Amino acid sequence: MEQHNPSQEFSMEQAMAFAASPAGKQLIAMLQHKGGTELTKAQTYAASGNMDQAKEALSGLLADPQIQQLLRQLGG
Repeated sequence: MEQHNPSQEFSMEQAMAFAASPAGKQLIAMLQHKGGTELTKAQTYAASGNMDQAKEALSGLLADPQIQQLLRQLGG
């Protein structure tokens, strides 16, 4: 079975569309509200190219059931 790696296929246009969608806006607001510190850390790590640490910083937030539901909505 082929694995899907979204980080290699996610374009800037897709990111902008995601951020502008209702579910995307809700997800961003929820991430900021529930995990401002973690989100800031993840942004800093990602900006410096350290995606493994960025993912680790978000791991607790991504386990949240509400966040999981929004991610499923966005993923189709």
